[in-house]
Amino acid sequence: MTFSLGNSDLQQIRVRQQFSKPKRNQLRVLMSLDAVGGIWRYALDLATELRQLGIETVFAGFGPQPSEQQLREVSAQGIVVWTHAPLDWTTSQEDRLDEIPDLLADLVASNSIDLVHLNLPSQAAGLRVDIPVVVMAHSCVVTWFRAVRDGELPGDWAWQEKRNRHGFDRADIVVSPSQSHAKALRVSYGHIPHLQVVYNSSQAPLSSTPKENFAFAAARWWDEGKNGAVLDLAAARASLPVVMAGAVHGPNGQYCAINNAERRGQLTHRETMTLMSRAAIVVSPSVYEPFGLVPLEAARAGAALVLADIPTYRELWDGAALFADPHDPQTFADAINHLASNAKSRIDLARLAQERSSVFSPIAQGRAMAGIYNRLMPRVVSPQRESQI
Repeated sequence: MTFSLGNSDLQQIRVRQQFSKPKRNQLRVLMSLDAVGGIWRYALDLATELRQLGIETVFAGFGPQPSEQQLREVSAQGIVVWTHAPLDWTTSQEDRLDEIPDLLADLVASNSIDLVHLNLPSQAAGLRVDIPVVVMAHSCVVTWFRAVRDGELPGDWAWQEKRNRHGFDRADIVVSPSQSHAKALRVSYGHIPHLQVVYNSSQAPLSSTPKENFAFAAARWWDEGKNGAVLDLAAARASLPVVMAGAVHGPNGQYCAINNAERRGQLTHRETMTLMSRAAIVVSPSVYEPFGLVPLEAARAGAALVLADIPTYRELWDGAALFADPHDPQTFADAINHLASNAKSRIDLARLAQERSSVFSPIAQGRAMAGIYNRLMPRVVSPQRESQI
């Protein structure tokens, strides 16, 4: 069930209370999401697991409208409200975010919400609700600029840092998807009270599909942090085809040219996973990844991993992947070529990655987030499930 929400649309959401009232003692969470990047997959996968734990999710969408396929996917989860408010990193006008606190407060009041889970820190700035607020710090332009441009935030983006800081201070708990990103947040923002780490996960099944001789990569290539230009140069030196799937045009005019790799364009998640499951090698050249779902999904699909040598990937995949200098195309080509010519190394590495992937299970993530929610809401007790990977 999907609705649109804007300044003139606030009356629409109130009628939905008749459709789905929370059961007695069942926690109902308002969770923000967007249709542009990894937050989409994170939110839907987490909501799926939380539902198994007796926690209901109402989604509040921000930014560009989702595709028809995305709408079908998220609507199957339950109530979805798509607002007209932008994502902080897609606008240069801070005042366009000023309506967000009122939009969220209205959704809280009209949907019997017990707890708010926001996937952008800036969305918590100025939020006036009398229920707990959890902020998930997936990524932000401040840490992005430090990692990608090796510098401070430009002056005309300074409001982003200020607004995120207000969001961190407003939150009852701030969650990072890795220790490496938590460290980056502290470097950029200073001390953040109640900062915790909960690793992301993937609902992708373990697979042993027969592999084909190509390397695969998927990302929003228009994002400079995904480092597509380096992988495209490496593709010219690789001994097997390199397939790059994902959008090359960004919402603010960004563009990444792909000249040497085989370009597949933007695919649905299902199409991406189907192609990934066939690839013998999956590559992620990113210079900025607070977690990185692509390596996890690839590991579960049984692929050998070639990853950029950045702190996050070392934290999560050291000993279960080959690492390459993110600024040197030749090191990516060398790693791909080594695995292409050495079947035993490739199979062994794929096995190690798949074993490592079990650490980042949906159940572990769901239990960790439910634990955080319940510490903030001790009167709500969620059903427990037997632990399984």
